Amino acid sequence: MQVRVAQSTDIETLFVIHTSVKENHQSRAEIAALGITPDSVVTMLQTDCRAWLVDLDDRPVGFAIANATEQTIFGLFVLPEYEGRGVGKALLSEAENWLRSQGCSDIWLTTGNDPTLRAYGFYLHEGWTLADLVSEDEIKLVKSV
Repeated sequence: MQVRVAQSTDIETLFVIHTSVKENHQSRAEIAALGITPDSVVTMLQTDCRAWLVDLDDRPVGFAIANATEQTIFGLFVLPEYEGRGVGKALLSEAENWLRSQGCSDIWLTTGNDPTLRAYGFYLHEGWTLADLVSEDEIKLVKSV
């Protein structure tokens, strides 16, 4: 397993991975409606964000993106067929370490408010704690790094 910093040439791969997930699935149209487009991601990576990809079996299988200004992990996605193989944990660790190196001490993220979702249990297992109910369907988690 190799973790590498994503480049602008990886943008399409990020969208392919993001739209492949089964839980908390969003289509490209839904993502675009939130203002997340290939152009906006390029801009993010040129400013206060960094993204990482995990390559496994000679292909990118997951990514994470973090925003230093917002002190958040903006997203973490793994191809369904690679879940449970440590990809998410490697990406989360990379993002947390980078945010710490950027001067962040308390970071946050949002995820689905459903204990049956893999992400819900994953983040709690990795030391994140519930901070707030964002909506009926979404929670905010925090962690000191």
